[in-house]
Amino acid sequence: MSIREQIDTFLAAPAFGVVGASSRREKYGNKVLRCYLQNGKQAVPVNPVEKEIEGIPCVANVSELPAEVASISVITPPQVTEKVVEQAIGKGIRNIWMQPGAESPTAVARCRENGINVIADGSCLLVVLGYGDH
Repeated sequence: MSIREQIDTFLAAPAFGVVGASSRREKYGNKVLRCYLQNGKQAVPVNPVEKEIEGIPCVANVSELPAEVASISVITPPQVTEKVVEQAIGKGIRNIWMQPGAESPTAVARCRENGINVIADGSCLLVVLGYGDH
């Protein structure tokens, strides 16, 4: 698949998990969540300590995501991304978008080994969907 096809496949999911979601609006984990919402998409923040972000209830980890979440955005340090990928494999997540800075060669390889559509080429969801900081 081309990167465009990979992105279209990712965005076709009925709902999205935002792993590394943050309640701090200046953080990318918050901007990615708001970007989904601005584009009318259902998004579930994943954060082990917050109860809700932007008014949406959080789940503590990937394994708690609702069944309709087929794609996750990952905004975590690379070593955390590797753990997230293992949870996603166990959960049956089909699409993983590692935001710039979250990528890990190990995590990307594990996605490919498990047939997951992985986007880790530096593409940014905020650029692709268009994000307005308001």
